Amino acid sequence: MLLKQAKLREQWQLMLLAFSFFTRMPVKLNFEVTTKLLNSASRYFALVGVFIGACSALAFNLAVIIVPVELAILVAMVTSVLLTGAFHEDGWADVWDGFGGGWTVENKLKIMKDSRLGTYGAAALFFILMIKYQALVALIDNTIVNKAVNNENLTVLAIFLLGHCLSRVLATSLIADLPYVSEDATAKVKPLAQALSTNSYVILLMTGAGILVLTLSFSLAWKLVAILLITRWCLKRWFFKQLGGYTGDCLGAAQQLAEVVIYLSLLSFSSVNL
Repeated sequence: MLLKQAKLREQWQLMLLAFSFFTRMPVKLNFEVTTKLLNSASRYFALVGVFIGACSALAFNLAVIIVPVELAILVAMVTSVLLTGAFHEDGWADVWDGFGGGWTVENKLKIMKDSRLGTYGAAALFFILMIKYQALVALIDNTIVNKAVNNENLTVLAIFLLGHCLSRVLATSLIADLPYVSEDATAKVKPLAQALSTNSYVILLMTGAGILVLTLSFSLAWKLVAILLITRWCLKRWFFKQLGGYTGDCLGAAQQLAEVVIYLSLLSFSSVNL
């Protein structure tokens, strides 16, 4: 009994650590944070995505009562950014600054660690947010949301849960396949998980699978999974070619791209009535 309680307490601590790491929520940690614990907490990164997706959907549903759909979508996007402190958006911009402006691995890492935003990063951030917004506008339009797609209704909650949860599954899973590119402590360095155990990987994937089961039919779920696997393969090759591995910024960039890919995929499923 005591052993079971200790294990439950340990998992609760790991979940709290995951939320404190990926959100700006005031989470009180009554234990010392170590690299080992942070690595173990990676199993709950997708669960954090579920929370952020649910909050975004709630913000939309509250805002749409008094403002047009387009503005309500902006409220939902702002909600997710406020909850995460633009953690992933910052990684996306840093990756494009580094990969676009650096000629060697050392130069790329140096640029990525710079807190200033460059032209490549600013342009990339603008376009990713615009694409995300336009995809959500089309998805959440009443004629699409209420439209049966293979006898299922794609709801606002489902859209945000899929986008935020599965994108974090994809980004976190890269830890298992790529080496971490070490960074020195002389500039901006973000803490991150650097290992993904088998148990953590299973829990991460099961969280994503659970959201898929709850939101999509099998005929659509497998198509989305296939698209995300291709996206993951492309990101893995891109990061390895550019850096020989990954950094925290790379994982943030992977999350942002995967989220947009999910929205665009759902939009294509709805548009062509697969």
